Amino acid sequence: MNMLQIGIFVGITALIGFLTYLGCRNAPSGDRGSDKDYFLANGGLSWYFVAGSITLTNLSTDQLVGMNGNQMLLLAWWELAAVVGLLILAFVFIPIYYRNNCTTTTELLQRKFDNKHIRALISLLFLLGNLFIFLPAILYGGSLFLKSTTGADFSPLFGERLFEGSAIEVDSTIFVMSIAFAIVGALYAILGGLRAVAISDTYSGVLILSLALLVVFLALQAINWDFSGIPAERMDMFIGSTLEDGSETPIPWHTLLTGMIFIQIFYWSTNQTITQRAMASPTVEEARKGILAAAGIRLLIVPVIVVLPGVIAYKLYGDIGDAAYGQIVGDILPPVLSGAFAAALAAAVLTTFNSILNASAALYVCDLHESYIEEARDVPKLSFYVSVAMTVLAIALVPVFASQESIINTVQQLYGLLSMPILSAFVVGLAFRNVSAWAAIIGVVTGVLVYAVFSYHLYQYVGISLDEGLGASLSSVHYIHYMFVTLIASIATALLANLVIFGRKASLTLGQPAMEPASGS
Repeated sequence: MNMLQIGIFVGITALIGFLTYLGCRNAPSGDRGSDKDYFLANGGLSWYFVAGSITLTNLSTDQLVGMNGNQMLLLAWWELAAVVGLLILAFVFIPIYYRNNCTTTTELLQRKFDNKHIRALISLLFLLGNLFIFLPAILYGGSLFLKSTTGADFSPLFGERLFEGSAIEVDSTIFVMSIAFAIVGALYAILGGLRAVAISDTYSGVLILSLALLVVFLALQAINWDFSGIPAERMDMFIGSTLEDGSETPIPWHTLLTGMIFIQIFYWSTNQTITQRAMASPTVEEARKGILAAAGIRLLIVPVIVVLPGVIAYKLYGDIGDAAYGQIVGDILPPVLSGAFAAALAAAVLTTFNSILNASAALYVCDLHESYIEEARDVPKLSFYVSVAMTVLAIALVPVFASQESIINTVQQLYGLLSMPILSAFVVGLAFRNVSAWAAIIGVVTGVLVYAVFSYHLYQYVGISLDEGLGASLSSVHYIHYMFVTLIASIATALLANLVIFGRKASLTLGQPAMEPASGS
C-alpha cells in the first residue's frame, strides 16, 4: 500500500472508532456494569442498530472470502435461505425471548425445563463452537484478504513462514495480521460491551455494503458483462451432488429440502451472537423492525456480493479458491478506494470478532459463572478475563484454518457437530410439554455422536469400507443431509428417553400461547 492508501485506511478506521465513542457516550444511563447493560445495552438499541449489527456480525470475511472462494453461484443459497431464518426469528422466537425476559438464548431453556444444567450444556456447546470454529476462521479469513489486496509482507521481519516444518506451519504475514485483528477486536468488546459493538457494526456495515456493491459493478465491467467461457456448472443454481470433475458440490440443491432451513433456524433464531442484538431493543416491535430490515438486506444485497465477484474471478484468473475475492478487489479498485475497502473489510473482521467475544462472555458469565460459581460482582472485569482467554486461544488456532481448502465449507461442516443437537433442545423445549431436561440432554449428546459418526465417516474404523457397499453409500451423502438426520435423531432420542427412562409422555404444545416450565425435571 502507498501512503495515500494507508492514510485512508487509518482515517476511516479512526472515524468509525470516534463515531462509536460518541454513540456510547450519549447513550441513556442505566444500571451500569450489570448483565443487562453490558450484554443487552440496557435494552436501548434502535431498530437500525439491530439491523446493522445483525448484518455485519454475519457478513465478514468467512462470507466474502469463503463464499466467493467457491467461485460458484450455487453458494447464494446460504444467503437466500437465511431470509427464512430471520423471519422465524422475528415472528416466532423474539416474542418468546422478550416474554421471558431473557439475557441469553439459553436462559429460555432453563425457564422451560426448570433445570440449569441443560442451559449450561448448550451454553458450553456454543462456547466451544465460537472458540474452535468461528473466531480463528474469522481471523484467518480477514488476514488472507488483507494480504491479497494490500500486498503486505512481513517476511523480512519474521521470515516467510512461522513454525516451519511443524504441523501448525503458517504464513507469517497472515499470523501477524491475525494477532492485530484479535487485539483490536477484543478491545471493542471489552471496553464497550454490546452497545459499542452494535454501533460500530452499523457504521462499518454501511461502508462495506456500499463498497462491496461497487466491487460487483467494477468486476462486471472488467469482463464487459460477458459470462461466456465460465463453465455452466459454476452458473447453475440447481446442480446435483457432484461436479463435472467428480468433486463434491458445495451445496447440492436438494439440501434445501432437508438440513439447510434448519441450519438457518438454528443460526438466526437460537445463536446468542445473532439474537443478542435483537434482544437488546426496548420492545418486540422495535426488534422486529430491525430483523426485517436485516432480512431485506440479506435478500437484495448480500447474495450478489458474496458470489458474483468469485464467479467473475474464475473467468479472469481460473480456479484460485479463497484468494479469488482479494485478487479481484486488488485489481479492479482504483488506488484511492483500495485503502477504504481494506478499512471496510478490517471493520467487518473486527465487528464479527468482537460480536462473538461479547456473546461468548455473556454465555459464560450468565450461564456458567453465575449458575455454578457466584454472582458476578463486576461483569466488565469478569468479561475481560473471558475475552482475553478466548482471544489467545483463537490466535493459536489460526494455523489450523490456514491449512483448509475452503474456509466456508470447513466452518459449516464443523459446526454441524453442535448446531443440530443445540436446535433439538429448543425444539423439544418449545414444541413439547412434560419432557425431562435430562431426556433433552441425552438427545443433544446423541446428536453430536450421530453427526460425528456419519459426517466424518467414523464407521470406517469398525471395518466398514468407504469404497464399496454400505460405506460407499453413506460416504456419498452430503453433510447437510446428515444435519437433518442428526436433528431428527436428537429429537426422537429425547422423546424416547423421556418415555422409557423417565416414564413421562410428552405432549405437543405448538400453537399454545403460554410456555410453562416442565415440573420435576
